Amino acid sequence: MAQVYHDASINGVAADGAGVLQLADDTPVLDGANAQVEEFLGERADDDEEAEEKRYYRRKRLLTVKSVVFASLGTAIIYGVYLGLLQMQLILHYDETYRDVKYGNMGLQDIDNKMLMGINVTPIAALLYTPILIRFFGTKWMLFLSSGIYALFVSTNYWERYYTLVPSATVIGVMIVPFWASIGNYITRMAQKYYEFVNYKEQNVKEQNKLPRGASHKYIIIFQSIFYSIFHISFVLSQFPVFFFLSNYLYSYNHTLHSVNECGASIMHGILPKFNVTVLHTLPPSLSLIYVESTLMGAALLSMILILALCGSAYRPTEEIDLRSIGWGNIFQLPFKHARDYRLRCLAPYFLYSGFEVLFACTGFALCYGVCALGLETLPYLITAYGLSSSVSSFFALSMLHLPRQVPLVGGALLHSCILIGLFFWSPTPKLLSQGPILYIVAVLWGMGSAMNKTGLSIIIGMFYEDKERQDFVFTIYHWLQAFAIFIVYLWSWLPMKAKLAIMLSSALVSILSYLWMEHKLRNKVPYRVPKIPAPRHKVKGYRYLEEENSDESGSDGESEQSKGEESDADENGREPIRQRCRNSNKEQCYEQAVEEE
Repeated sequence: MAQVYHDASINGVAADGAGVLQLADDTPVLDGANAQVEEFLGERADDDEEAEEKRYYRRKRLLTVKSVVFASLGTAIIYGVYLGLLQMQLILHYDETYRDVKYGNMGLQDIDNKMLMGINVTPIAALLYTPILIRFFGTKWMLFLSSGIYALFVSTNYWERYYTLVPSATVIGVMIVPFWASIGNYITRMAQKYYEFVNYKEQNVKEQNKLPRGASHKYIIIFQSIFYSIFHISFVLSQFPVFFFLSNYLYSYNHTLHSVNECGASIMHGILPKFNVTVLHTLPPSLSLIYVESTLMGAALLSMILILALCGSAYRPTEEIDLRSIGWGNIFQLPFKHARDYRLRCLAPYFLYSGFEVLFACTGFALCYGVCALGLETLPYLITAYGLSSSVSSFFALSMLHLPRQVPLVGGALLHSCILIGLFFWSPTPKLLSQGPILYIVAVLWGMGSAMNKTGLSIIIGMFYEDKERQDFVFTIYHWLQAFAIFIVYLWSWLPMKAKLAIMLSSALVSILSYLWMEHKLRNKVPYRVPKIPAPRHKVKGYRYLEEENSDESGSDGESEQSKGEESDADENGREPIRQRCRNSNKEQCYEQAVEEE
């Protein structure tokens, strides 16, 4: 039997006078100090590096999905708040009694016209500054700042004056294209990062090289479908102010449609001619309006918090530096250079049509067909049907996983074309409620086509332009053309309804033909021109090791000889100098190694 002392000091020397424990002879016994060292440094049976690596990348994948979901939710909330507040204010300002009693001769209708002009006209210049803003602030921060601008618009409605409403609406017009370009870029980057976390063992992922062509297409399709399915809920959220507040003060259709004689295709001028100038039977109290606007403001702040706190970054810090260091002049020019690519030129009609159709659904169809036939109280129900249909139908884009990518794009535009032909020959009868089911069916079908168009366009752009250096330029072109189409819709508001339908139908057919022509050229392997992205030029002092010259080198001979001696010592220790290693290896890996060594 071995004698082991129960209490011992740290160096293994037994304490005097302690009791003795009796253990079996086959029990392994170590001295106190050696036992602790062996326990700390020895191999542990429960350590499994491969299992730890799997858990680490599983967490990374979950964080990526969380970023996509909360970015989509934050975008849906902020856009729903913006649309809901704008709709509620336009209805209130349309009422003649509200204008006279609340604000006298301040001219709210003129202010509304200036607001709509600021929202629709200012995006025309967005092609000039959007990539610069995205590269300067970064994708996530640009998304956060854009949502802050929408929250600013909500806050200005507490004090309805020309100098509050018009400037905030103009700033929203400035930020529309950066907002949508950053969210399109963000979702695409999250899909590519998810592929990297799934295939973390592949050599090209470990070395942070470009992914194989088409490797992340599956995740781009899934993530864009998730985003648009959540985002289209914003059309439902935008109707909450009317559902829960304004509907209590609206006249019924018998009053608002009293003098309306023509609807739909028979309208020859403007929107809702002879619609009653009073739509409120009781004016809402000012305190109730403040409560509603405070609720909307809280929702806007919530969306900002979701984007800021729960959405991860789209790029690594070193990648953000590379994106900015190609030169601001090059960043300014590259959107125009990308227009040389015939794929973008052939998709341009589709970009324009996507702007036409979403605004036509919310104004042309909802007002000239729905409200004109059923009254203003049915407007939120029509928009809700459209939003729910779009949300569910966004998952139709998942058909790209198994079917050709032409199916959702061509299918959505063809569905809209059939609806437009039917609307061209249909003039609903005012105050005839039996037409309600037909109008709701049209709203649902239009939402299906709209979802397939928007989701399909974002997916195909992500497939064509997989290089992370050029995605912001391409999404800028897409959403700039979409904003330009919305500006055209703003200009044609006084045209006859048949003229609007004819423009929409011709735009849809041209989009289909142009897209099919692009697919034909791609099948025939016609080469396309993609502009070269300049190499990053690192001039930041904090990253001196990326320079070709040693910026730490001084002019004195003694110090230069000392630095040469230090480099030779480093070579004798078996390591290359930092500058030489940075020339021969990946600069991002070099940065991480240099930081660890320092």
